[in-house]
Amino acid sequence: QLTESGGGSVQPGESLRLSCTCSTNIFKLATMAWYRQPVGKERELVASITTGSRAYYGDFTKGRFTISRDDAENTVYLQMEGLRPEDTALYSCNLKTVTPRFDYWGRGTQVTVSP
Repeated sequence: QLTESGGGSVQPGESLRLSCTCSTNIFKLATMAWYRQPVGKERELVASITTGSRAYYGDFTKGRFTISRDDAENTVYLQMEGLRPEDTALYSCNLKTVTPRFDYWGRGTQVTVSP
């Protein structure tokens, strides 16, 4: 259902744009979110975006990350600027709807930030 792409290995200060595409139009009814999980740590919310494009961000993003959605393409994006080593994690996409109730996860895309 959800396919992420755009991860990779970058140096500190560089940028990446992650994409998550949904295979069905349930996307248009969904709040979409990006989560991340560093190795050995708990998963945490990076950002979410509602059907009305209202965005919420984890405090650690500090204006460096921007979430957006393209309902015509059933895709949500995460633009990440000024990446730091502590941003290294598996980034996963989540789709959630209320009625009907869906809660889907993608497999994730790895982001590695190192000198």
